[in-house]
Parts: sequence; C-alpha cells; structure tokens
Amino acid sequence: MDVGLTVGDSLERLETTIDGFDFAELSVGEGTDTDEIETDRLEDALTVADADLCVHLPYQQVVVTPVPEINDAIVDYLTRLLLWAGSVGAEKAVLHGTARNPHDTDLRPVFAEQLRAIGTAATDAGVELVLENVGHQKRGLPLTVLGDLARETATAVCFDVGHAYMEDGDDGVDRFLSGYGDLVSHLHVHDARSRGDTHLPIGAGEIDYDIVETQLEGFNGTVAVEVFTDDVPLLCDSARRVTDVLETDS
Repeated sequence: MDVGLTVGDSLERLETTIDGFDFAELSVGEGTDTDEIETDRLEDALTVADADLCVHLPYQQVVVTPVPEINDAIVDYLTRLLLWAGSVGAEKAVLHGTARNPHDTDLRPVFAEQLRAIGTAATDAGVELVLENVGHQKRGLPLTVLGDLARETATAVCFDVGHAYMEDGDDGVDRFLSGYGDLVSHLHVHDARSRGDTHLPIGAGEIDYDIVETQLEGFNGTVAVEVFTDDVPLLCDSARRVTDVLETDS
C-alpha cells in the first residue's frame, strides 16, 4: 500500500509537503494549458522526494450531458489531459463521477459510454482511470449508481471516505464498501462532520474508520491523504492513522 498526499494544483505545496509520502496527487484545473505547467519543476520535486505521481482531472468537468456534441468534446478534452498525465509518468487519474443531471436515468447508459471512452484513452496513455464518488454534490452520481456503472464498465474506483460520509453517513461508507470494495483501487481519506465540515485531519471528525478497516482488510492500492492544511505534522498524523487502519502489521 502506498500513502500519498493531494496537493491541489500547487507545485509549491507539493514541494513543501510531499517529503515522506509515496506519491503526490496533483490537480489539473479547468482550462489549464498543460504546456504552461512547469513539468521540469514537477519532475525535480518528485525526484527529490522519491515520490510517484497521480493526477486529478478537473473538478468541475461533468462526464455526461444530454448533448452528443458536448459529450464528444468532453472525451476529447479529457483525452488530451490524460495524454499529458501519461507523458509525465502519472500512474492514476481521478475523475469525478458527475453528470449534468445525475438523477436523469436516461443519461446513465450514455454515462457508461462516456466512461468507457475515457477509460480507453487513459489506458492508451498508460494511466489507470479511477472514478471518484461525489454524490454529496449537486452533480454527483449517488453512491450505488456510481458503483453499478463502475462495475458495468470495469472501471476502478477512487473511494472518497469523507464524501461517502457526507452523502449517507457511516452506513453509506459501509454499504458501498461491502458491495463495491473490490473495485476500489485508490482512496481519498480525511475526516468530516455531519454539520458540513469536511477534509479534516483524521480523528478530528465523526467518521468511523473501523468500517474501512473491516471492509478493506488487506487493501493494497493507493491512499491519498486529502486534508486541507499545509501543516505537515497534521498531514503526517493522518497518514499514520490511516496506515494503522489499513495495515494490520503496521
């Protein structure tokens, strides 16, 4: 199991926080010109830290709309970003499971088509596509729908523990992992409170991580600490806590 750190789209944050982690997860902002990303600086920082790279595709970009021409453009756009990700050695690319209207059941077969096309582009680029649950957001697919579509399309899942908690509490975390845990290749870990606080250090919120320990026993994928702070001791403490949860011999 590798434990890494999400760093947003900031190379400065990557440089100042990544030491001691196995990988950095760098976000590509919507509208970013990849030619303007300082790839030499990125590669140097990863080399110094002896860390690998994952990327997060644009947060705001939905996967599917009711308009075929827009859907084609979405695939083309994400294909271009995936090619860039592959060129800088990214191992995984995180994609939010979103739709223009996530409750429109007619769009779900089209979502599957889109996901297959994006997955093919990722494979061609040498990157593993992982689909992230964001059902607590306006355009996010509900947990079970996302799990069913991931299974139908043989797409790996980035399971965000805090997002699942915000959508349906500890029960939602438990149900998803019991039904779709075999699809999970990548984790986003942080803590949350039902009042709306999220991306807290693990232990500062209400999530029962014993559920994750039970359902993902022997997990051998990648784990990204997604805590919104630059306080390195807090980040390292969350990494230690999740390692204690997932590695029985830690």
